[in-house]
Amino acid sequence: MMSTEKIIELAAENFIQSMSKSKEISTVSHPYPSSMNLGCSADDLKAIQLVQNLLLSAERVDEKKYECARKLLEECDRMSSSAGTPIQRLVFYFTEALYEKIDRETGSISPKGMGNKILHPLEDLQHTTRFRISLHKTQPLSQIVQFAGMQTVIEHVAEARKVHVIDLGIRSGLQCTILMQALAARQERNLQQLRITAVGTRSRPTIEQTGRQLMAFAESLNLNFSFHIVMVADILDLNEHLFELDADEAVAVYSAYTLMHMIGQADQLEHILRVMKSIRPCIMIVTELEANCNSPSFIRRFVEALFFYGAFFDSMAECLKNDEGNRREAESICFNSSIRDVVAAEESERKIRHVHLNVWRAFFARFGLAETELGMSSLYQANLVCQGFPSGGSCTLGMNGKCLTIGWKGTPLCTVSAWKFLKDSDG
Repeated sequence: MMSTEKIIELAAENFIQSMSKSKEISTVSHPYPSSMNLGCSADDLKAIQLVQNLLLSAERVDEKKYECARKLLEECDRMSSSAGTPIQRLVFYFTEALYEKIDRETGSISPKGMGNKILHPLEDLQHTTRFRISLHKTQPLSQIVQFAGMQTVIEHVAEARKVHVIDLGIRSGLQCTILMQALAARQERNLQQLRITAVGTRSRPTIEQTGRQLMAFAESLNLNFSFHIVMVADILDLNEHLFELDADEAVAVYSAYTLMHMIGQADQLEHILRVMKSIRPCIMIVTELEANCNSPSFIRRFVEALFFYGAFFDSMAECLKNDEGNRREAESICFNSSIRDVVAAEESERKIRHVHLNVWRAFFARFGLAETELGMSSLYQANLVCQGFPSGGSCTLGMNGKCLTIGWKGTPLCTVSAWKFLKDSDG
C-alpha cells in the first residue's frame, strides 16, 4: 500500500484538479481519472477517494455550506475508523474536528462534534506519560531531538563546576536523564553540583513526581543534584529572581515544544524571552514542531495539518505496531485534541499554532538571539540514535542552516536549534 503522505498528496492533486473544473461537485463518488492511471491498488484508490471526500468536506465548511458538508462527512464516517489503516484513522479524527467546527459556527451540538467533548490540548500533555515513554523507546524522533539537544548543552557546560539547567517544559524528564548520565560518565568528575529547575503554570503534582524520579536517578549515579520548581499562575508573573541564580554556575535553557503554545499570546512569548535574556544562559536549546498550522486561511491550515499529522500517524503505525494500546491512546487523546484545536478553533480559542523554523528565526532575532552550530557530536548522536531503531530508515535527518531537521519519510516534523543571546542587544 502507498505511504500516507503519497495518498494525501495524490488526493490533494486530484481535489485541486476537480475544483478547477467544477465548483458544484457535491460528492466524490469515484477517484478522479489521474488516480486511475497510476497503477494504484484497489485499497489505494479507496484511500485516495476517502481523503478527497475529506478535503471536499473541508471546503464546503469553509464556504459555510454546512448541509452539503455534513453529507460528505457522513460518507467519510462510513469509510473511516479509529481502528483502521493510518489513513482511515487520520480521516476519522479530522472528520470529528470538522463536525466540531460546524457545531461551533452554527451553535448546534452533534454527537461527533461539540457533543463529544475532549480535554484541552495542553491538559492532554499531562495524561500521556505512559504513551510518551513507550514512544520514546520505539520511535526514533523522540530520542533524536533529546540526544541532539542535550549533547549541545553538555558541550557548553563541559568545563563548569556548577551547572543549572532551566527546563521550560519538563514533562517526564527523560531528556534530563541524558544530561545526568553524560555528566556522571565524565572522566574528570569536577562537577560540584547539577541543578535542574522546571518552569510550570499547571500540574504541579506531575512536575513534583518527575522531580522525585530524577532525584532517585541522580542518587544512583552519585551526582550532587537538586531539583527545583518555579510555578507561576501566569507566564507574565515569571521573573529572573525566582530562579535564585548562583553567579558561579553555567546556566542553560532547554525548551521543547513549549514556545509554540504561546504564539497566540504574543505578550507571554515576548515576556518569557525577556526573562531568559536577563538570565544570560550560555546556550538555549529550542525544539519545535515544523509545520505551518497557523495560517489565517482555514483550507491552507487544514491541508498543512493533514500532511503533518498524517506523517505522525504513519510513524506510529510502524513504530507502535506491537503496542496498539499506547498507539490508540496517543491518537484518541493527544493527537485528537490537537487536530480538533487546529481545525475547529479560531482566533484566541486556538492553542495549537505550529509555525515553520523561519518564523522562529525572525522572532528570535528581535530579542538578540543568534543561532549557533549544534556541533558535530550532536549530529553524530542524532545519526547514532537513528541507526539504532528498526524504523530508523524511515526517519530523515537534514540541516536547515545551523538547525537539525527531523522528519518521517521526507515530511519534516520537528527541528532542534541552538541559540545564544547577544550581549549588546536591546530586546
